[in-house]
Amino acid sequence: MPPPPPPLSQTFKNGIKNDHPVLPVAAAAASSSKAHRDRRMVKARRALKTFVVSVGTNLTLTMAIILLFGSGKRFNARPKPMWSPPLWLVHAASLGSSFFMGLASWLVWAEGGFGAQSEALPLYLAGTSLGIVWDPLVLVMGADWVGLAFCLVHLGTLVACKREFGKVNPLAGDIVRPCVVWVGFLTIFTFSLAIS
Repeated sequence: MPPPPPPLSQTFKNGIKNDHPVLPVAAAAASSSKAHRDRRMVKARRALKTFVVSVGTNLTLTMAIILLFGSGKRFNARPKPMWSPPLWLVHAASLGSSFFMGLASWLVWAEGGFGAQSEALPLYLAGTSLGIVWDPLVLVMGADWVGLAFCLVHLGTLVACKREFGKVNPLAGDIVRPCVVWVGFLTIFTFSLAIS
């Protein structure tokens, strides 16, 4: 006669080989999706911080220069060409140009372009530095010819910056285009001030 089968509770106890319960497939997928979502949130926060720093630094520098040197008392008293833009428009366009340069630099940074393209970072820094020199030179000191020389160098720097940024991210190169147009106009305007 065969031996009697073990009790059912003993069968379940002996049948479980490991103490860790197996997660159902749906729970494992949910856990993986949550981890992926968390990683994306961390990347998004980091990108937002660098965007704020990149754009904010440019805008803050330009705003500080406008507040310190942009009153233009001397500029308003001097003769200007008839097509001369009002000073508020010059300052607004300078702020817009700073915003676009900050945005373009952030796009290049996001693509890793400042490390890959060794010329992009020095050109960006030179363009940003040259962009804040016009107000003190022309509006405060009235040094139109020196301001014109700085405008020409700034224009060349932005054209090179547009080319280098475009190699890394074509959209970044396109975003620099309005800055090139603005500095081109500023160069013509400064030349007209110098010869008047």
